[in-house]
Amino acid sequence: MKKQVEIRLDAQDRGFHLITDEVMRKLSEAGLTLPEVGMLNLFIKHCSCALSINENYDPSVREDLENIFNTVVPENEPYYTHTLEGPDDMPSHAKSIMAGSSIQIPITNGQLNLGTWQGIYLCEFRNHGGPREIVATVL
Repeated sequence: MKKQVEIRLDAQDRGFHLITDEVMRKLSEAGLTLPEVGMLNLFIKHCSCALSINENYDPSVREDLENIFNTVVPENEPYYTHTLEGPDDMPSHAKSIMAGSSIQIPITNGQLNLGTWQGIYLCEFRNHGGPREIVATVL
């Protein structure tokens, strides 16, 4: 069984956002049901944000990740040449490469087989990124 749908996430503020429940709800609304065993691939169709899997319990993890990424890839560096869309644009591209545009999650017994403390993150690197499109493929 192979299925694929596209889902749209509402715009989020800059930061790391736990989106597991929203993704599962939108997949259900799109008519996608998970098989007993398989793999879910999520691919975000943008180059200034990312998807990741990380801690789903303590929100301070998301705050710390935002601070780490902003320290590693700061804004307003004099060597940036891609600056037309604002000081957060070039850093958002670099952060997107670091975090990645897709994730894969095993499906077991018709459920995402995430660890106890794992959740799906939208890593929004733009100050005003807008809605985000994700392609979800179940294999």
